[in-house]
Amino acid sequence: MLTAGALRFDELDVDGDDLYWVESRPDEQGRYAAMRCSASGELSEVTTSDYSARTLVHEYGGGSFAVSNGVGYFSNFSDQRLYRRSVDSSDDPTPLTPEIPVRYADATVDDERGRLICVAEDHRREGLEAENYLASIPTDGSAADADNITRLHEGFDFCSSPRLSPDGRRLAWICWNHPNMPWDATELWLAEVAANGSLLSPRRIAGDARGTVSITEPQWGPDGTLYCVSDESGWWNIHRWDGNQLVPALSMEAEFGQPQWEFSTSTYAVLDECCIGAQYANADGHGIGVIDLETGELRPIETPFNTFGFFTAAVGGRIICAAAGPDVGAAIVAIDSDTGAVETIRASSSPDLDPSFFSPAQAIAYPTTGGRTSHAYYYAPRNPEFEAPDGEMPPLVTFIHGGPTSATNPGFNLAIQYWTTRGFAVVDVNYGGSTGYGTAYRRDLNGNWGIVDREDCEAAANYLVERGDVDPARLAIRGGSAGGYTTLCALTFGDVFTAGASYYGVSDAAALAEDTHKFESRYLDSLIGPYPERAELYEQRSPIHAVDRLSCPIIFLQGLEDKIVPPNQAERMVDALRKKGLPVAYIAFEGEQHGFRQAANIQRATEAELDFYGRIFGFSPAGDIEPVEIENL
Repeated sequence: MLTAGALRFDELDVDGDDLYWVESRPDEQGRYAAMRCSASGELSEVTTSDYSARTLVHEYGGGSFAVSNGVGYFSNFSDQRLYRRSVDSSDDPTPLTPEIPVRYADATVDDERGRLICVAEDHRREGLEAENYLASIPTDGSAADADNITRLHEGFDFCSSPRLSPDGRRLAWICWNHPNMPWDATELWLAEVAANGSLLSPRRIAGDARGTVSITEPQWGPDGTLYCVSDESGWWNIHRWDGNQLVPALSMEAEFGQPQWEFSTSTYAVLDECCIGAQYANADGHGIGVIDLETGELRPIETPFNTFGFFTAAVGGRIICAAAGPDVGAAIVAIDSDTGAVETIRASSSPDLDPSFFSPAQAIAYPTTGGRTSHAYYYAPRNPEFEAPDGEMPPLVTFIHGGPTSATNPGFNLAIQYWTTRGFAVVDVNYGGSTGYGTAYRRDLNGNWGIVDREDCEAAANYLVERGDVDPARLAIRGGSAGGYTTLCALTFGDVFTAGASYYGVSDAAALAEDTHKFESRYLDSLIGPYPERAELYEQRSPIHAVDRLSCPIIFLQGLEDKIVPPNQAERMVDALRKKGLPVAYIAFEGEQHGFRQAANIQRATEAELDFYGRIFGFSPAGDIEPVEIENL
């Protein structure tokens, strides 16, 4: 159930009366399919089974598909070339770019000039960092065999979100430089577009080089008004450009934006000249509503969902987005902005289970070090077919999200229900540094990665122990990527947890600083400090250099094609535990990169982790599970 028919929905878009999106399919080796839903409700695929609409710009991708006037454009995973195909499937995919080491993402279609305006990540400078710039790609295929791609704007380390105004006369986009990440500090740029397609007088209109304001998601309203999300107030609120400055569409202590880990993330949609449909989040939870642009007020909409994303242009007064709820899996939905009525357009597979098996998320706020308050979602074990022995408390699995500048949400998640139906309690932590609680909370991790996140996770487990919810002797912690780093830090530098699982986690912060991709190559400057100037601090924060402090078992799960956290990060840690004589397991997956996408591998990793905990905590897991090899046990 965890993987069969499980779909993830991204990159929603509208062309005429048709709706489009990209969905990932674990059952098809993690392939990404660009999909169309016609006005009559008929579903079809724009890509074909031989293509996967996934770009590797910034390695995390996003922004792999665009559509206009019945033609779809997509980046193909295997060769990273751009392709064109009619959405009615009347032709085969036609390449638009040559076979060169350049990747493309986040395109906007300029039909008037017969081109795509997109982000290019150019890897042709051997031995040097990739170049990022705005590129113009002709849509007639004339650049497929000849490298005549035009650079429209360059000079920054990164750019994103090129957005063409409805009349085609202006282009807005985002730029930023090392060492900033897009949630640290960015600049909003604007230029007139000449008849020949060049950019006239490109200029920065918001943001600055001081590294204080994050601006994301530029969008144009139907009347030519430019909108964006800015955290200048301390919260990501929606703003509009009045010709001289950014003016808040509303002022509210809530996050209307999200960290731009991927391209084409969208958290709001301009409904008309008067209203914006948007998601928002803070410590009170997640919601959706309509912003009245005349009054600057928000009208919440009641829906069965508590998690939202990937908004697109509304059709007939409806808000189109991806959503999930406490007991509702991920789906693409149309929400009536007046009544809240919901139409489901495409849903991920729904588990064939009685709702009595589902454990709902309980938001908890708890004290942590330094007098701070941290946040998490708690899920109690729940299975009506079983009853625990009298007096026995359940084991706890502490979930740590990646990023680390990301966030977990209370939407229905089978990956969590997998554990709660088996008798585990789960706490899903939004430690200091997570988004959704304002800029100050997000920046709590600056200079403190490996400390604040670890302490907040330990505090969550201790809080649940003190509350009498979980067994203090069976406390597990698990996470992927940055969550894997927090996991390893908690097991190395702390004494709260008794077992853990690291999914493609960081064990050597210095190695990550020296050997990772461009997008994150300076990320640790803010999280730890500049490298190599603060090399001693990197060593202090790296679990690989403190294995002597480890005293509990760990299982490592790693993709062998991971370019973000290379396999040697896990393998060095495994060797160290092996030599120390601690119980350790290691499973490497061929064909997987950063984050597992293939159904068989997701299932194997999950069951291996369960078997590992069973062997360590002394119980026999239910089901026919292939045992995992544990050394030193």
